[in-house]
Amino acid sequence: MPAIFQSLQSGFPALRPARFAASAGLAALLLTAAQAQAFGLDDVAALARQRSQTPWREASHAVPVELAKMAYDNYRDIRFNAASTLWRADKLPYEANFFHVGRHGDSVRIHEITTAGVKPLPYDPASFNFGKNKLSPETWGDLGHGGVRFFSNLNSPTYKDELVVFTGATYFRALGTGQRYGLSARGLAVDTAGGGKEEFPRFTDFWLEKPAGDAKQLTVYALMDSERVTGAYRFDITPGEQTTTQVQARIFMRPAATSGNSATVATLGIAPLTSMFFSGENQPRPGDFRPEVHDSDGLMMATGDGEWLWRPLQNPSATVTTSFSMKSLKGFGLMQRDRAFASYEDTEARYELRPSAWVTPVGDWGAGRVELLQFNTPDETHDNVAAYWVPEKMPAPGQSLDIAWQISWQGKTQQLPPNGWVTQSRRGFGFSKPGTDLTGQVQYLIDFAGPALEALPEDAKVEAISSANANGRVLESLAYKNPATGAWRMALRVQRLNPAQPVELRAFLKHDNHTVSETWTNLITP
Repeated sequence: MPAIFQSLQSGFPALRPARFAASAGLAALLLTAAQAQAFGLDDVAALARQRSQTPWREASHAVPVELAKMAYDNYRDIRFNAASTLWRADKLPYEANFFHVGRHGDSVRIHEITTAGVKPLPYDPASFNFGKNKLSPETWGDLGHGGVRFFSNLNSPTYKDELVVFTGATYFRALGTGQRYGLSARGLAVDTAGGGKEEFPRFTDFWLEKPAGDAKQLTVYALMDSERVTGAYRFDITPGEQTTTQVQARIFMRPAATSGNSATVATLGIAPLTSMFFSGENQPRPGDFRPEVHDSDGLMMATGDGEWLWRPLQNPSATVTTSFSMKSLKGFGLMQRDRAFASYEDTEARYELRPSAWVTPVGDWGAGRVELLQFNTPDETHDNVAAYWVPEKMPAPGQSLDIAWQISWQGKTQQLPPNGWVTQSRRGFGFSKPGTDLTGQVQYLIDFAGPALEALPEDAKVEAISSANANGRVLESLAYKNPATGAWRMALRVQRLNPAQPVELRAFLKHDNHTVSETWTNLITP
């Protein structure tokens, strides 16, 4: 498989235990003008490789006492001064500003790459407006920054909107034209599911490449570190109706001798996405005037064998992990397919404007699985969904992994299967005659649309093909045309045999031995 595993070489000079730009290795990156032009992923990877060979030490999160005691609302009153915005004075197509370090002290070091060299951008309290807070930041020293965000003329030629944000662990999120922030991506997920403790790597350093006056994309480098992995990342961000983030990663597995943890990594989650599903058409919430509340309504996958899969998301009562194994992957994403305001009726959150994130592998990732983790959330302020790719072949401690992917942040124009797709999944029963015994039964009404279905003649005979695992028995599987919309609807009724066990369902539409829709796949939880 093209994802390359490389054995680490010995003999690299060890870094001092310092975690940030003051280390000898990072100071060495203050390059000459000629060297700066050659700065790239290899330079960050050299630091990641060196760091993987030194004993891991947890970063200090100490912050000044007056900052540590600050209430959340007071922290929100700290704003970056517009006059200090990076690259604004040069009238470049991209600008950047920084988040202030928060109460918990997670900070990053930021550097700028220019034709004159690579230089650090240290914390400067003069770059911030502290609002009504009475503080003494001039005594704090170089705290670093809490994160970085970038701006571009995404929606207007005269005003620069937020384009992409990097803040917290390895989280980042981006926007396309007319979108509002919703789901997030991460650089890497480590042991997210499986009962053990999840490890959260952190981006500790960023390098921002100063754009040219006519730059069509923005380039950012990042250095990642954690107990059992280190990594180097390059992000090429291209704004547009579908903003894209092209990601190149070189991930180093720490040997046990440097990690301080004898346990090896069980799963690497590649291109992880994180989102929120609180309620939807398949799981309405009684008492809420809003029909649906979610940042994403389903997981879509395209296998190398040509099958397209759709898994509606849920807000389960207990944690549920499912996976989809395949020989190769063409793409996956957490999608917000429903783009109608009437589906949400929320004038503040505007869920219909939240982006979908479609991940496309660069090169052949080989065999593996898409893993979906869902857990309960009591409200809409917490993410409760994660999806990522787990390679079948894991790099061993002391090895590295080169891998790349693209994320498209999509709005009304989205990646869809070529033939047909699910437009909604409703769960429940309509009118039943008095005395009808529906014990243990579950019914779904699934609507499909797409070019293969639209091309069918009026008298076409469409079959509903469905199946259940051993804990379910399909009682009814029927496809018919919806007279109100002209689209096709499937009615699927299932008997759950053991209520304490899950039921796995699959269903799709077929015409004349041709599959005319993606495969709807759903889990009835215990």
